[in-house]
Amino acid sequence: MTIRANLFRIRDAHGHAPVTNIELFFDLVFVFAITQLSHGLLEHLGWLGALQTLMLLFAVWWVWIFTTWAANWLDPERANVRLMLFALMLAGLALSSSIPQAFGKSGWLFAAAYCSMQIGRSLYMIWASQGVHPARARNFTRIIIWSVFSLPFWIGGALADPGQRMLLWAAALAIDYAGPATFFRVPGLGRSDAGSWDISGAHMAERCALFIIIALGEGVLITGATFATTPQSPLHWLAFATCFLGSAALWWLYFDTGARRGSQAMETTEAAGLLARYAYTYWHIPIVAGLVVSAVADEMLLAHPKGHIEFPMLAVSIGGPLLFLVGNMGFKHATSGRSLPPVSHMIGAAALLGVGAAAWFGQWQPIALGIATFAVLVFTAIWEWGSYHGGWRRWAPWLGRLERTGQRDYGQGE
Repeated sequence: MTIRANLFRIRDAHGHAPVTNIELFFDLVFVFAITQLSHGLLEHLGWLGALQTLMLLFAVWWVWIFTTWAANWLDPERANVRLMLFALMLAGLALSSSIPQAFGKSGWLFAAAYCSMQIGRSLYMIWASQGVHPARARNFTRIIIWSVFSLPFWIGGALADPGQRMLLWAAALAIDYAGPATFFRVPGLGRSDAGSWDISGAHMAERCALFIIIALGEGVLITGATFATTPQSPLHWLAFATCFLGSAALWWLYFDTGARRGSQAMETTEAAGLLARYAYTYWHIPIVAGLVVSAVADEMLLAHPKGHIEFPMLAVSIGGPLLFLVGNMGFKHATSGRSLPPVSHMIGAAALLGVGAAAWFGQWQPIALGIATFAVLVFTAIWEWGSYHGGWRRWAPWLGRLERTGQRDYGQGE
């Protein structure tokens, strides 16, 4: 029992357990995974390619977030835990390398890597928790049962043709994603209770923020790498600046208020596990998806800043920021305790749809679409910033009536 007890961190649930170097090293695998996803979407830019990329993103996110939950309890400074994370990294590298052909010849590798990571991690947590945290051991026993239930769909999909594979893997993902939503209810074992998920809230918030940095970094890397291969014309320079500043605006929208307030909420709440399930486990999915799609839009804009806008380009140019704003709305609403999502983000989402319609029917140039999309993101960020720094009754008194519908106290923000 002493050896197993030493595998866990000793900390206050409301305190902060710093992110360790081994956790950052583990994330390097997912830098590669995000790159593979964005490149795959660019090469198969259509409804089918988008759906396949979304399914693969769901799987990649699920193995990462489940590992983050586990590492929240474990002490990564222990050799035993480090070896477990190294094993997960090896499987994760195989998972990432199989992404381009996951719906082709590498389907078996993707399914095998995913299932081995999910089941292997849970088996380790059961072993580590036995006699130390009985409730946690029961929780991971339930998780194992849910993983075993989805296992035939993963295996069957890997052996089926690409069309059937999508249906079988969609069923497997539906099972896996339903687990936390139902508290991993299992006949005879009952369900998990929120009190047994006693995580370090600040650690969870920091880990997810770092994953957002990974996804943002993919956009920056694509911007730099693509610009290096384009003609150094004024138009390409303008597209280059637009893409980078767009990434900066996305960073601002997440980190200026959302990440900080989310971390504070996780530190002070008595139900950090429940809040983490909604705000971080689920609502961060559209945020990450939006960043992956935005990276594809940046590469297309840099390659073709002028000419006719085809529908795939319009879809990624508007869809990326729109997914990001929707995810941020859910995340910020979950961590703010307010009755309404941020008004700024609702207006921004509507404005993005308006820009998309105007670009399509007005036959805009791609650079005009990129600049307009960036302008909407800046407008949304300024609206939110103004709300948190004195409110619109200070900065725009004529909008005071609208501002009062989403803000209780002066200066508190949306």
